[in-house]
Amino acid sequence: MKKLILATTALTLTAGMAMADGHSVVRMGTEGAYPPYNFINDDGEVDGLERALGDELCARAELTCEWVTNEWDSIIPNLTSGNYDTIIAGMSITDERDEVIDFTQAYIPNTPTLFMGMDEDLELDGAVIAAQTNTIQSAYLAELEGVTLLEFATPDESVAAVRNGEADAVFADNDFLTQIADEDSDLMIILEPVTLGGGIGMGLREGDELIEVFDAAITSMKEDGSLNELLIEWFGEDALTW
Repeated sequence: MKKLILATTALTLTAGMAMADGHSVVRMGTEGAYPPYNFINDDGEVDGLERALGDELCARAELTCEWVTNEWDSIIPNLTSGNYDTIIAGMSITDERDEVIDFTQAYIPNTPTLFMGMDEDLELDGAVIAAQTNTIQSAYLAELEGVTLLEFATPDESVAAVRNGEADAVFADNDFLTQIADEDSDLMIILEPVTLGGGIGMGLREGDELIEVFDAAITSMKEDGSLNELLIEWFGEDALTW
């Protein structure tokens, strides 16, 4: 019955969507620069947890996915202007973003945001902290007294700022930073974790019927355990699951 509901809903999608092999084509917008959420692999293709998740959601909804990469800085404006149909790019659900776009339910639980640096005794007061621009992390840091925020266009640049001494620490998602710290003995998780946002969901244009389609597919993956399997596969055995 659930598959029938998904298929029926897919037939009522917005009229502007293209068709391929009898299925509606959904353009999936992502950054391609935030492993393990999303990245470009050695073959030049979008990869990561969100690629695997997006492909599975489209399969369950009988849709055809096309993947589009876009710089984070303009990822919401290019969704609203119609350059792609969804954002699936490690985007936290926030009230501010929800005023501009709509979100599905969260597909990644609300994991903590961490600080990573080279000095385990670092104190926030007086520290220079790097973060990617237009993120909930940069917005949080901008409100902290005694902290100097350095914003960068990409997550890699924010990490590089710590390595080259430009910043004392970087503030970003748990699953992005822990994999870097595990591979670089000079970097470590420091300070206390912070909980921000309402989990990570897919962003869509306001009122788009695709929200119902993807919500149903996400629910089905939560119920059969396959979403938890993906989270553990990409984030490790300690990953927060549903």
